[in-house]
Amino acid sequence: MRRHGALCVSLTTKRNRKYGGDLSKRRMNNGRMSSETVDRVGAVVGSRPSTPLQTSWFEFLLDSSLLEKHLQKSSSDPAAVQLIVQFLEQASKPSVNEQNQVQPPPDNRRNRTLKLLALEVAAHMKWDLDALEKGLTIPVLNMLLNELLCVSKVPPGVKHVDLELSTLPPTTAMAVIIYNRWAIRTIVLSSFPEKQTKPGPHQMNMLSIVQQEKEMTDNILTVLKEQATDSISVLEGAVQLKKDFYVHTLRTLDLLAADAAANGETESSTAGLRISADELHCQVHYDLGGIFFQQGCTDQTAYKKARDHFRQTKELLTKLDSTVHVHLDGKRLAGYWNACRALTEDCDPSDSQNTPYNQINSLIRAQSYQAVIELFVKDNVCRSLPNNFRRSVLREFLYKVQQGESSLDEVCYKLCVCNAVRDALEGEVLSVRFQQLLLKPSKRMVDFILEVCTLSLEKERLPETSRRNMATFMKTLCETLEELPLLFVVSSHKLFMELLKEDERKVLVEQLRKRSATINLSAKPLPSFYDIPASASVNIGQLEQQLILLLEPRRIRQILLELHGMAERPFWRVNSKWEVPPDYVNVILGIKDNLTKDLVYILMAKGLHCISIKDFAHARQLFSACLELVTEFSPKLRQVMLNEMLLLEVRAHEAMAAEGSKERPPPDLVSRVRGYLEMRIHDLPLRQVVGEECVAFLLNWRENDYLTLQVPPSLVMNNPYIKLGQLLASTCKELPGPKECRRTAKELWEIVVQICSVSIQHKRNNDGRVGLIKHRESSMGILYRSKFITFIKKLREPLVLTTLISLFVRLNSIVRDDIVNEVTAEHLTIWPSTLPTIQAVDVEAVAVTVKELVSYALTLNPNNQSWLITQADIYFVTNQYSAALNLYLQAGAVCSDFFTKAVPPDVYSDQVLKRMIKCCSMMNCHTQVAVLCQFLREVDYMTAFKALQEQNSHDAMDSFYDYIWDVTILEYLTHIHHKRGETEKRQIAIKAIGQTELNTSNPEEVLQLAAQKRKKRFLQAMAKLYF
Repeated sequence: MRRHGALCVSLTTKRNRKYGGDLSKRRMNNGRMSSETVDRVGAVVGSRPSTPLQTSWFEFLLDSSLLEKHLQKSSSDPAAVQLIVQFLEQASKPSVNEQNQVQPPPDNRRNRTLKLLALEVAAHMKWDLDALEKGLTIPVLNMLLNELLCVSKVPPGVKHVDLELSTLPPTTAMAVIIYNRWAIRTIVLSSFPEKQTKPGPHQMNMLSIVQQEKEMTDNILTVLKEQATDSISVLEGAVQLKKDFYVHTLRTLDLLAADAAANGETESSTAGLRISADELHCQVHYDLGGIFFQQGCTDQTAYKKARDHFRQTKELLTKLDSTVHVHLDGKRLAGYWNACRALTEDCDPSDSQNTPYNQINSLIRAQSYQAVIELFVKDNVCRSLPNNFRRSVLREFLYKVQQGESSLDEVCYKLCVCNAVRDALEGEVLSVRFQQLLLKPSKRMVDFILEVCTLSLEKERLPETSRRNMATFMKTLCETLEELPLLFVVSSHKLFMELLKEDERKVLVEQLRKRSATINLSAKPLPSFYDIPASASVNIGQLEQQLILLLEPRRIRQILLELHGMAERPFWRVNSKWEVPPDYVNVILGIKDNLTKDLVYILMAKGLHCISIKDFAHARQLFSACLELVTEFSPKLRQVMLNEMLLLEVRAHEAMAAEGSKERPPPDLVSRVRGYLEMRIHDLPLRQVVGEECVAFLLNWRENDYLTLQVPPSLVMNNPYIKLGQLLASTCKELPGPKECRRTAKELWEIVVQICSVSIQHKRNNDGRVGLIKHRESSMGILYRSKFITFIKKLREPLVLTTLISLFVRLNSIVRDDIVNEVTAEHLTIWPSTLPTIQAVDVEAVAVTVKELVSYALTLNPNNQSWLITQADIYFVTNQYSAALNLYLQAGAVCSDFFTKAVPPDVYSDQVLKRMIKCCSMMNCHTQVAVLCQFLREVDYMTAFKALQEQNSHDAMDSFYDYIWDVTILEYLTHIHHKRGETEKRQIAIKAIGQTELNTSNPEEVLQLAAQKRKKRFLQAMAKLYF
């Protein structure tokens, strides 16, 4: 779920804090200066200060008007972003109690004021994420935006995706939008490569601090990536809103501080800085385009979504008169747009409006390679394509050649020549690849070079500089070519004669004559400059590039052999994305032979990457080669590879099952999984995830007998996942008889309660922000809650998930202690009904886990009516009535073939029907309420009559009269419309009551048949409305 304070740089403040008086009281200090400031200013009186004194952070606490004055300066010192860092740093400093124990930062007036000051600075910057991202680190900006969510009164414990932005106060909705914009922008920015800074000797003591910040940043990014889908949904909903938006300003934040929010001023439709709908939509479409473009590398359809968002961005930009609140890079937008059109094939090479980029990409897709070369030659004249784009096209063809398309060799050398001529015209250094081409020239190649040179100069009023550059290129060509026939071809060419003056030609010809004589007399010709090892670094770079791209083990080994023959350095560091588990790093890096070390590391890293993208075939090849290699010298690494290959097979089989395969795993794989769990080898590095997935595998394939009867007791005591697996298997196995399974169910209950309990070392805070769960997980349980959730999300066996949902629903019901709004689930009776230490349980953690668990289960099977009812209840108790009614209807639809049959009474119980009635009532759909009142075992006439009395109904009213079969309700409708003088509606009601099948004298079977027919039609009509 969306965490307001996900991994929030040790910031612990109360959720329902009161800002009253914090700033209003410091307004009284207006014009006063601290004694320390007076002393400091006095110390420099009479001297000649070279620079003004920097204002200290605490001075803004003492003088309420100082911040606004300071920010209005043209070059304030400290700058705005530095102030934000200082304020939040001071507000999040931990305290030390009398026992010398470190405590979370106190929630006092000083810290609340500092956080509000940080928000005021950001408000002064008009919440410009570009400026904030450049000046603040991810943890600090995360802290700042979570404070914005708090003061904007975003409901805690509710996913942002579940919020109806249109119903929220303007500043609250804008806070949600700003946070989710930052979330997806941060994901995109984190995907760009960054150069790692190397600390010098004086910085070594800073390494631990830098490492802590890096870990914190990584943790925040992990959470943001998990929630990326939700953030995208929130922003897609935002662009559907057609109203203007308002964001907090210095004034509205001051009003919050002075408790002016009590009169609703800060929540009114005009409070804050107005941002037009078009401006916000333009910015959000740009940000959404960026995240979809970033996702395109793994999902090709995302490029089309990115293209659509960038198109809307461009359209809105042309429409806007003012773009004060739109902060985007026009060049980057143009680049994105061209890239999207190329990647989605949204361009026609014959289109006259096409850009050269799109024309070239279209021609490459159409395999019109000759046309690509012609375009490159033409571009040598107009020079509209950047050199880096031209080189990237050449690299693309070279890559295809490396992959085996040797027919493209000619295209590669021709494009290389075109690029070389372009470089020559611009006076750039010729590429090494072109110089290597000239080492093995042919007449055909030389003719093509001269042809390109001639065509590239076909332009009136060609600058003299370009002519001189081309003359230099011709001289270089002559000096490089060694074969006399080819030299004659160049020196006798018309272009050579035109560009070089007569004296230049004479000098050059004389030099060539002397060189040719030397060559003829020499027994051993001198090596060319480009044959000597100076080009070794280029060759190494090319080989390293191949090493990164290749997945064929033999070829990887061959390239490593070549690289080690050129240079002695650790080639496993070539790609920073190559990662092996920390558990194995020391073992692998302990291999003495450098070549073997590189090969083992790279094969394992590539194999793990292939598993992560579900390319199991290549992963098997890489792991098999690695296993064969390490078997020769290391029994320990051999067992490590066997374990990783087991994990590979488990994940491959689970992936097949997730795609719909019903094939059971082979007995050999089940046996290997059992063997791994029982394995005990001294000093062998074991990855926890392997054991975790093995237990999940056994649960998913219902190997309950093994988990309950055959697992050695020592394993159960030492491995928390096996313990959980055994208890889950036992509870599920005994579920048909509740009394028999109460013992194992109680043990499972106690373990889960401990996992969801608050740590004793920390005092429980009342801020209610889910983000702080990361800092409050209990160490009393056998697992941390986050690891427990990760384990749950590897399960897909319906009975196991139903059991866990049932457990958490009961636990949530006990800790919330709300009998009226209880959530329902199956098998609730097997769990205890009370908790001895209810204060120790983290209420928010339990609520979040229930939501995550049910949402995950529904992704596996969206047609499980029990899970649908539970999810609907969760929405109902959190007042999300539209979503709740949608799921109640889905639950009925899946168990009645879309209401063609009667919905079983255990699905639409009286409790469910009453909740559906309340949902309709809260949405002002009063006629639907009256119809649903008939569905109850005892018709609720009081509720039905009260609903029909309402005149402000948001449903279709009289169009639902055909679905009413209760004559009493129809008679009441006739009376109401007659009383109001609504003649037409009265006639509709009379027509409905006059149907022969509703005659009370009919047999009971006829009346029941009429009721069932109307029930089905009504529920189908409701489904069309809410699905």
